[in-house]
Amino acid sequence: MIDNFRHQGSRRILAAAIKEKGIENEDVLEAIATVPRHFFIGAGFDDFAYNDVPFSIGCDQTISQPSTVARQTELLDVKKGNKVLEIGTGSGYQAAILDHLGARVYTVERQSDLYFKTKALLKENYPRIKCFLGDGYKGLAAYAPFDRIIITAAAPFIPQDLVAQLKIGGKMVVPLDVEDDASQQEMILIEKLSEDNVVQTKHGMFMFVPMLKKVK
Repeated sequence: MIDNFRHQGSRRILAAAIKEKGIENEDVLEAIATVPRHFFIGAGFDDFAYNDVPFSIGCDQTISQPSTVARQTELLDVKKGNKVLEIGTGSGYQAAILDHLGARVYTVERQSDLYFKTKALLKENYPRIKCFLGDGYKGLAAYAPFDRIIITAAAPFIPQDLVAQLKIGGKMVVPLDVEDDASQQEMILIEKLSEDNVVQTKHGMFMFVPMLKKVK
């Protein structure tokens, strides 16, 4: 895959535009300016890769717009060496951003066609990322606990299996369906202070594709 000066310049412009939208974490902005998003969209669509818009990747899934990726990543507050569980591998772009930040990424995808395609892409370009085909609601109990958990699809509820797999002191970011209106989601930050003390805060409205259970 080719990553030329035009792509690199477009990423720098994109990162500057995202900063103007309120993203303050310089590490996140640097990741946006570095990770080649056009790798994750497909050949022939380079002109769309660095617009701040979502894009279809097939299997009724999308790659989230870069500002949304940046916002979720900023809320997740990733530290180098953190063990991170991502629910919804999708294109692999979010996982690549987390890997660039120094996280140890475990990512779960339910769509088999998308899983095998993205797994091959990540293996070639981001070999440290560990990919799994499965039900995101169940997480990866065998690899728990995790320092951070991120859900990249619209969740109808907060999966308690995932909360259980979060370390004490860990954080989870979830786009949660708005009651009576599943067409939009409220971004929820969950902080697990102890087994009996889990704090939730709200961080704005977004739109995601649905999080589904069935593995296809």
